[in-house]
Amino acid sequence: MNTELKRKIAFALSMGIVTTGIISFVLLALNLGFSDGFAGVWLRSWSTAYVIVIPAILLIGPRLQAKVDRLIR
Repeated sequence: MNTELKRKIAFALSMGIVTTGIISFVLLALNLGFSDGFAGVWLRSWSTAYVIVIPAILLIGPRLQAKVDRLIR
């Protein structure tokens, strides 16, 4: 595996952690408030979101990037 591909995968994994963490935290805080068990619900929601988002980033990301590259030259 070449360095550029490793870099892209590492970025996707890192970005997935950050974005799913922030979004799941904010949405749970807004919808449920900081009640008992918030941390457990948040971690469960975060892990579910991460499992869904990473394949989407890895599969959809390159196609979307190519489309953007074609549109903006």
